[in-house]
Amino acid sequence: MRIAVIANVRTTQAATSSSTRALRMAFNGGAVTGLLVVGLALLSVSIFYTVADKMVGHDMAIRSLVGLALGASLISVFARLGGGIYTKAADVGADLVGKIEQGFEEDDPRNPATIADNVGDNVGDCAGMAADVFETYAVSLIGAILVGALTLVGNSAAIVYPFVLGGISVLGAICGVLFVNVANGKPAAVLMGGVLTSAIISAILFWPATHYLFPTGLTIGGATRTPTQLYFASLIGLVMTAVVVAITNYYTSMRYAPVQKIARASETGHATNIIAGLAVGQHATALPVGFIGIAILLSFHFAGLYGIAIAVMSMLSMAGIIISLDSFGPITDNAGGIAVMSNLPKEVRVVTDQLDAVGNTMKAVTKGYAIASAGLAALVLFGSYVEELRAHNVAYAEFHFSLTEPKVIIGLFLGGLLPFIFTAFSMDAVGKAAGAVVREVRRQLQAKPGILTGQDTPDYGTCVDIVTKAALREMIVPALLPLVFVVAVAIIKPLGPVVLGGLLVGTIVTGLFVAIAMTSGGGAWDNAKKFIEEGNLGGKGSFAHAASVTGDTVGDPYKDTAGPAINPMIKVVNIVAILIIPIFF
Repeated sequence: MRIAVIANVRTTQAATSSSTRALRMAFNGGAVTGLLVVGLALLSVSIFYTVADKMVGHDMAIRSLVGLALGASLISVFARLGGGIYTKAADVGADLVGKIEQGFEEDDPRNPATIADNVGDNVGDCAGMAADVFETYAVSLIGAILVGALTLVGNSAAIVYPFVLGGISVLGAICGVLFVNVANGKPAAVLMGGVLTSAIISAILFWPATHYLFPTGLTIGGATRTPTQLYFASLIGLVMTAVVVAITNYYTSMRYAPVQKIARASETGHATNIIAGLAVGQHATALPVGFIGIAILLSFHFAGLYGIAIAVMSMLSMAGIIISLDSFGPITDNAGGIAVMSNLPKEVRVVTDQLDAVGNTMKAVTKGYAIASAGLAALVLFGSYVEELRAHNVAYAEFHFSLTEPKVIIGLFLGGLLPFIFTAFSMDAVGKAAGAVVREVRRQLQAKPGILTGQDTPDYGTCVDIVTKAALREMIVPALLPLVFVVAVAIIKPLGPVVLGGLLVGTIVTGLFVAIAMTSGGGAWDNAKKFIEEGNLGGKGSFAHAASVTGDTVGDPYKDTAGPAINPMIKVVNIVAILIIPIFF
């Protein structure tokens, strides 16, 4: 957050000279966050494992890693959910009164909620997303170690391999950052070039590393897997990253049909904008889920459950460059706000707005990447749950889930319900807090009419105080839901591990669909507004623009609060299930 705040101002200054300089400054600020996420995740897991191995032995060290994963997941829920409530309550409140009622520009200093909105960008998009992907990275790494330890007993290379993949991709991410700093061209093309560079470097280096660690291959499930097959499993993760980035970019970028369809729907009213946005979000689920299914099938074919774990770790190893893209978004957004508040020439705001539109797409791309990787990571954790259950209790040595078993169906229903209740509470939280911000902004504008003419200064601190307290208060219930569901199912004896297993699968499946629909739909709504603000379909102040602002405010909690918070929620459910096996079963 500290680096992002410094980069905000420097990006605004860079925008006074050229778009390319502003792009590089904002991206470099984001790259600090990206490289910190992967560096700290690798460091924390490796140090914890090394120390625990010396203190309590290999087996206990492996099992105790699950506790580390739970800690990362719980903090991620708080950061992602609390940060999302904070940022979107401020954003929605500022837009509803500022843009629709008063006709203010974005980030107009006369709007009492504008500072809360700018602070929220850093809280929700920088800190929140960094915590989210840090948790997914750490959990995927731990999940791969668990699967290696449980299914490939005594093979130390199977435990080291996920660390090696992560380390190699740090080098790939650094090369991607360097590419962005020397390349010229359209911002979106340059940023995508950085991702491609990172992926190619990683793919090249994975080959010798895999053959060095597994010179004779592995025996998995009685079948020998060659080093080349393991390499192909790792390659699937890199390809999945590119596929998810491309699909999300299509559904959320202003250059393509889905966003323009929402913009055109705005010409006929607020309701048609909402309908079009909901439809785009639901359309956006098909391709990612289809490719996730193909990735699972291929990686399992190459190396069983361990192959899926390697594909997930390979996908998450790209987090360094992907998070750099995500943090780029809020930095350019706040750079635009600083340009408005500093009364800089309109040309500067044009540059920052163009970069902000690209930043919106990059944020949506990152969320799509995080959700897809979270779905795959949760599948690995579910496999770990089954293996751990079999290893812990001889009664479950031949344990299998069957859809002919009513208990499994009950678990699927309960698990499928959880993401819907979780997102309902999250949306309610944003709605309540945004309502409080709207009332406060209206009160200030009525009490001090001089704010509109610039004679009086708004009390920005009150709105910041409202959203801070709301975020801390409102996130308690949704954050506790996954814990309550898992423990309740485990405690009720007639339900037990079979229902709990079904609950884990149900949460993964519906959580994946709900999260993708929410984040893609919200990103498309946001850029449909940006598309109109660029002068299309009547431009700012038109009827279509007013309708697009409504769509954007509905999409805000979709894409920045409820949707992304499903990621850590899915992992919390799976990790708690693994942890409570010795207690209840």
